[in-house]
Amino acid sequence: MKEQGAGIYAQTMAERGFVAVAFDESFNGESSGKPRHVSSPDIFVEDFSYDMSRVIRKGWKDKMSAEQRNKTLDQLSEQRWKDAENGSPLLPQGFPSEPAASIPEGLDPITSEFFEYYAMARGHHPRSHGPFTQTSNMAFMNFPLMNYIETISPRPILFIMGEKAHSRYFTEDAYKMAAEPKELYIVPGARHIDLYDRTDMIPFDKLTAFFTKALR
Repeated sequence: MKEQGAGIYAQTMAERGFVAVAFDESFNGESSGKPRHVSSPDIFVEDFSYDMSRVIRKGWKDKMSAEQRNKTLDQLSEQRWKDAENGSPLLPQGFPSEPAASIPEGLDPITSEFFEYYAMARGHHPRSHGPFTQTSNMAFMNFPLMNYIETISPRPILFIMGEKAHSRYFTEDAYKMAAEPKELYIVPGARHIDLYDRTDMIPFDKLTAFFTKALR
């Protein structure tokens, strides 16, 4: 949502003299298009990049077994038929419509972290639903997003990640796959969501130096 993390980055970089654009992803927020809250790899590539294919196809830390993957594919195939019969895709339950006062007990650490940002006053927004339609996962299962990351070269890449981010292994592996020139910058003590809105932790000086040099 442009009203969430994207707006913070765009506003700060604009104040530092750069032209910045904050937008809502296709079919989400104030962007038009139906069905709502749908996503796919080609949409992600068009809008922005993030390696969701890996975690959806292989599970967290690549721990999904072949049997689990086949079961998931069967469930998604069945859901496609249900969506067709219902006339609309299944949209899983998202974040509450009003900011929550506390984090529910029993959540796993990653879900708890996302709840802290998206479901509480810190980052809650009525148009930020959270999950995409259930069958959006089918396309991500079959589309590896990072196959051509090395072709960004010779344009430079700056990778920024939090030291304690649960998504750290995404960034580390993407850095390994990318070609030079590239740089990996680790923010001490930062979690995944801290780089959404913690202006005291987001390395804006690093971003300013990188773009000042790279944008010619």
